[in-house]
Amino acid sequence: MIKTYELKTGRTVYSVSDLTRDIRFTLEGRFSDVWVEGEITNFKLHTSGHMYFSLKDESAQIQCVMFRRENASLGFEPGEGMKVLVRSRVSVYAPRGQYQLMIEAIEPKGIGALQLRFQQLVEKLKNEGLFDEAHKKPIPYLPKTIGLVTSIDGAALRDILNILERRFSGAHLLIYPVAVQGAAAAESIAEAIDDFNALENADVLIVGRGGGSLEDLWAFNEEIVARAIFNSHIPVISAVGHEVDFTIADFVSDLRAATPSAAAELVLPLKEELVERVEELRLRSLQGINGRIRELRQELKLLKENSSLKDPLAIFEGQFQKLDELKRQAAMLFENFISLKKEKTYALFGKLEALGPLAVLRRGFSVSMKLPEEKIVTSVKKIKVGDFLKTKLSDGFFTSQIKGINA
Repeated sequence: MIKTYELKTGRTVYSVSDLTRDIRFTLEGRFSDVWVEGEITNFKLHTSGHMYFSLKDESAQIQCVMFRRENASLGFEPGEGMKVLVRSRVSVYAPRGQYQLMIEAIEPKGIGALQLRFQQLVEKLKNEGLFDEAHKKPIPYLPKTIGLVTSIDGAALRDILNILERRFSGAHLLIYPVAVQGAAAAESIAEAIDDFNALENADVLIVGRGGGSLEDLWAFNEEIVARAIFNSHIPVISAVGHEVDFTIADFVSDLRAATPSAAAELVLPLKEELVERVEELRLRSLQGINGRIRELRQELKLLKENSSLKDPLAIFEGQFQKLDELKRQAAMLFENFISLKKEKTYALFGKLEALGPLAVLRRGFSVSMKLPEEKIVTSVKKIKVGDFLKTKLSDGFFTSQIKGINA
């Protein structure tokens, strides 16, 4: 109820609170459900979970708030500069006396919310490296056990089973039924992948479902499924929708199959082709073995006809003869070596004798030694009158006494 005061002047006076409340009631009654188009600016996500921002166009802007209970199921992240359509009601924030939009829903302008959410998550996971080829694991050529993560009632399971039976009857399959559509589908799919990895009871996983709209396939675009595939140490083949459908699961998986049927064709070779290949290899092996046996028989025949094998000792006759020849050559070389050394030795002896003291004595020279120590006399300064000398000639010695010295 609006509080007014009648004055003598006849004027009606409102308090600020009353006027604000009156304006609020008027605005909320007049604009209780309106769609507004504009560009987001000054966006802020508060720690409380509430979103605060402004919507603007070329000539005006208006404050907006979207509480956590409304934005919890938004499906994408609003951002600065994004053009949107908002469903709202006009209200007044009394403490500041300003009108604002209370947002109940947001739709991206020109692109669907799911498509925007898809693009945002693709960019996020790509930047983290979840799509890198370096993380892709090879698909085993002939897996012993194939794990299927799909709906038990879907056409995808029937297609996969039919093709596997036709291509490789008797293949060992483990089916993990999951929801592939709805609020709990993503968590169900991720849990199945985690369980297969925990039990380690499959060599490869096929994860997928049949075709549908973007909303129908959305479980395979959820982050929880993408991370479960990326963290799986078992190789994963994604098989979602039709050939034109692409999901985030396709980007993260180790191999993308265009359809569930294509996944069944990729995971196992055609049994008849394997049988033909094995038979071809068997025949080639037999041909190779038989050819080798013929070669060995021919070699054995040649060995049997070899004269050396008929008379084994004849092999050594030529070697004995060669050994004798080598011995003769060695003896001759040794004799020549000794003769050469003797000649060189005699020549050295001749030089030594020619240069030796005896040769000098034979030419008329003598050597005198002072007695009794027999030291060779090399100077008259080392002897005196009366000393006895021992003099050596070429054919003997004689002893003498010094009577005089001439320096």
